[in-house]
Amino acid sequence: MGTVFRFLGTVAAVVLTVNIVPGIEVSGGWLTILLVALVWSVITMVIRPVLSVLTLPITLITFGLFAFVLNALLFWAMEFVVPGFSVDGFLAALLGAIVLSVLGWLINKVL
Repeated sequence: MGTVFRFLGTVAAVVLTVNIVPGIEVSGGWLTILLVALVWSVITMVIRPVLSVLTLPITLITFGLFAFVLNALLFWAMEFVVPGFSVDGFLAALLGAIVLSVLGWLINKVL
């Protein structure tokens, strides 16, 4: 049951992120939002830890700032995986990844 609440929290965070951050658009309704939340969940559980280990030297050299770049690139990559999801540039991806992470964390803490 906790996994369902966590996923619904991610869905809520995606909806808020799309409405808050300019340059991020969803053109497929709720199905696209659910797919974005599912893909983001898979990315954060599977792909990001592997890439974090691989980019650890760069992250250490930049005092952790490269982690933001990695999150932004993964957020931007969802544009190619999810049809109907579009991100207008790296700055929108960076801001979207930060907002989505913070909102997801806050919503999951409340739930």
